[in-house]
Amino acid sequence: MLIVQKFGGTSLADSDKIRKAALRTARLCRQGHQVVTVVSAQGHTTDRLIREAGEIDPQGSAREMDAYLAAGEQMSAGLMAMALQKAGCDAISLTGWQAGILTDGDHGNARVAVLQSDRIQRELAQGKAVVVAGFQGVDAEGDITTLGRGGSDTTAVALAAFLGAEECRIYTDVDGVYDRDPREYPDAVRYDRIGYDAMLDLARRGAQVLHDRCVELGRQYGVKIRVLSSFRPGPGTLVSD
Repeated sequence: MLIVQKFGGTSLADSDKIRKAALRTARLCRQGHQVVTVVSAQGHTTDRLIREAGEIDPQGSAREMDAYLAAGEQMSAGLMAMALQKAGCDAISLTGWQAGILTDGDHGNARVAVLQSDRIQRELAQGKAVVVAGFQGVDAEGDITTLGRGGSDTTAVALAAFLGAEECRIYTDVDGVYDRDPREYPDAVRYDRIGYDAMLDLARRGAQVLHDRCVELGRQYGVKIRVLSSFRPGPGTLVSD
């Protein structure tokens, strides 16, 4: 079975968490699955990069910001691939453009147009786990683009759609989708399953567990999205029709 999964920044915040994510992925490989793993930048890396860029030029061009910010996810992808190799799983990291993620030219808020998946398919056929840097792609001019906040979620759902994965697993710091923020409300209720439209409503009202654009993409292509915790077991929440 082909599995597309995504680990967010809190799930990769330090070396120990990267190793744990890699061990989880390596187990899937040993079970005979083909695995594509999308990664975000570690912890608060993107915020730090934005702050440092602002110290150089608060009005820096959107094109150069994309070229700069894409580095955070690329570093995570390299570290994850190395951790997988250390865990005994043959793996390769790919940038967004190496993975064939083609977008429009709206720097800082690009939309995925199509996936040229030849490279991913070739690496999977060779028995490798593929690690893709999230949040990024390339436009028709060959320039690096980024997908905006929540862009790694969008990358994962787009890959699941174009590759035909049965389910897209989003690993984060909460164990599913709740009716309210469980960190503020102890009586918050976790959904076992929620529809795309209801999830979109929650996302647009400020729920940060999934970005609205990735939910829209899931609805468009019928991709089932499962929100899971990186830190404790459980069935999570399935977002689907």
